[in-house]
Amino acid sequence: MEHEQTIPEQRKEGESAPEPDTSATSAASAPRRRRAGRTTLLIAGAAVLGVLAGTVTGYAVQYHREPTPLPPLAQQKIDGPKPAAMNDATSRRSINATRWHKADEDLAKKLLDVPGGVQDSFSGPVSTDAFSADYFLEPSQAVGSLIRDAKRLATARWAENDRNFIEINLLQFRDRAGADDFYTEIVQYMPDKDHAGNTGKDLPGAPADFGHMWIDSKAHQEPGYHPIRQGRAVVRRGDIVMSIEYTNNRGDVDEKALVELAKRQMERL
Repeated sequence: MEHEQTIPEQRKEGESAPEPDTSATSAASAPRRRRAGRTTLLIAGAAVLGVLAGTVTGYAVQYHREPTPLPPLAQQKIDGPKPAAMNDATSRRSINATRWHKADEDLAKKLLDVPGGVQDSFSGPVSTDAFSADYFLEPSQAVGSLIRDAKRLATARWAENDRNFIEINLLQFRDRAGADDFYTEIVQYMPDKDHAGNTGKDLPGAPADFGHMWIDSKAHQEPGYHPIRQGRAVVRRGDIVMSIEYTNNRGDVDEKALVELAKRQMERL
């Protein structure tokens, strides 16, 4: 039986040879590219873990080290008043000597001089919190505005013959608007029954619309105590408000004495 002879296909002249099939080569190289990507991820992860491990180690080392001492102060000793035991000469001013500024003394010098031979006397600068505690029925509501608006405060007080108690307060504000607001507020609340209980009247000798006085409509009395009545004079002059309280523990206020004190204090301003 004759075998069939296979004759190779002949190419025409000028016809290029067929391109080799690269699919096998591409398929063989694909797995190598996947291995290269996986290696990159492993290296990046190792780097991140290395950084974290180094950070944790650094914190652990620093945690077990002794604290580094701060450098010494340039000025080892700061001048200040030395503590002293209380004696007969001790006063609010001496106890709180570090709380005052030299400028505070200038306002205190404008206060009337405390008369000689009186009892329970004091004259000098006062702090905002101490003034609020003595002056206002609800100090916590007033101290904030005073800290914001007031620059300096000064007080003089004394007692005469166990019946008359005089207190003069000078408040210097940061501007005239602050002084005006403080004065206006007093004028508004004094007519209340918890205060004077009347609208009062102009203070003789005071600037127009910036001086007023009140005498309590009735004495305030509690069981077991003397009747107390108070007279009050308030003046605004520039950035300073002057307030004088004249209290009698027998229910009788000397209006002429109050007016005289107010005139003398205005002259000092």
